[in-house]
Amino acid sequence: MRQDPFQMTSLRFLKSAFMALMGAGLLAGPALAQTAAPPPTLNSGDTAWMLVSCALVLMMIAPGLGLFYGGLVRAKNMLSILMQVLIVASVVMVIWVFYGYTLAFSDGGPLFGGFSKAFLAGITKDTLSGTIPEYVFVCFQMTFAAITPALIVGAFAERMKFSAVVLFCLLWVTFIYIPVAHSVWQSTGWLFKLGAFDFAGGTVVHINAGVAGLVGCLMIGKRTGFGKEQMPPHSLTLSWVGAGLLWVGWFGFNAGSALSAGASAGLAMMTTFVATAGAILGWSLIEWLTHGKPSMLGAVSGAVAGLVAVTPAAGFVGPAGAIALGFVAGIVCFFFVTTVKNAFGYDDSLDVFGVHGIGGILGALGTGVLASPSLGGVGYAEGVTMGSQLWVQVEAVAFTVAMTGIGSAILFKLVDLVVGLRVDRQTEAEGLDIVEHGERAYHS
Repeated sequence: MRQDPFQMTSLRFLKSAFMALMGAGLLAGPALAQTAAPPPTLNSGDTAWMLVSCALVLMMIAPGLGLFYGGLVRAKNMLSILMQVLIVASVVMVIWVFYGYTLAFSDGGPLFGGFSKAFLAGITKDTLSGTIPEYVFVCFQMTFAAITPALIVGAFAERMKFSAVVLFCLLWVTFIYIPVAHSVWQSTGWLFKLGAFDFAGGTVVHINAGVAGLVGCLMIGKRTGFGKEQMPPHSLTLSWVGAGLLWVGWFGFNAGSALSAGASAGLAMMTTFVATAGAILGWSLIEWLTHGKPSMLGAVSGAVAGLVAVTPAAGFVGPAGAIALGFVAGIVCFFFVTTVKNAFGYDDSLDVFGVHGIGGILGALGTGVLASPSLGGVGYAEGVTMGSQLWVQVEAVAFTVAMTGIGSAILFKLVDLVVGLRVDRQTEAEGLDIVEHGERAYHS
């Protein structure tokens, strides 16, 4: 049967149109796939690593920091420092859930986020932050917030009221730590937009804590008998154990800050190993040359100085740069705690400013230089040079020093007016353990 010409023409037109639409779909499909960002998906490897990292940073607090600080104080104050570290960390963990996380890690202004996630509203077990559950990210950042004020208490150990320590740290986390963390690590933060390099907390944790500690020890005053009688550590063995736990835990601190089990975590782990080793050698060598003997106290202090210095740099510098950074930090921090502190005569009991403050400043500035590809680093953003990045690092350091210096002074004064800062002379002489907590670390 002969087909109608009009019908044949219509069929050819429909067939051509259909093929054209199919061709357009096949061509458009890849283009749409390239432009549309895939939704985030859970990565079990990343999640497992971050769960471990959370536990490692918790180990840095208890028992790591507690034993390190506890061994450095006199025996009559051993339990008081353990109690301060434990309770301060616990208070911060609770307020992190109430309002800390949302103010630090939700979008907002240059210093604070909003209240959209207060009490962790809107977060469920299925909510993701990148490739990990958001609850895991909340926990990881919570451990950072918890350890930072715990570091501060070492600067005025053996003489501050327990109630004053707790109240100050609660206020300090709220008005100092949170805005600095938001500024550096949240996309709407001022220093984040400026392009500051701080991989794991050189500014947020160490400069922040070191400067606050310096302000505290100056405002509270020296321990009774400081400079006139010996106040040696009561157990360097415990401090050695604490320092070792800090070093192990610091891999969660630094390598965990990659927020994934990938190349950046591997680099951060490598640099954390060798920077610490370099600092131990640097401190021990200079102490050997100047004092005639390398001490265990010096070696563990050097270890912490190296860990502090590499914290902002861990994911940005290469292994050789990390060794150099750690070695220099060991030497500089040694001179600061043995010469500069003595020259000015202030009583930073456990050298919080001399190690964390100075080490953090060296690390933050050194990151700007050692991130250069010519020195083995990962490089800078497009259009950024070593000089311009170094200037940004200077701005980040200056902002943190000013923020925590001025803010901490105001908060110490406020706490002094409310509960008083310092214990009385009799309590200090008898020891904070028995007077403030009714216990003794050791019984003869």
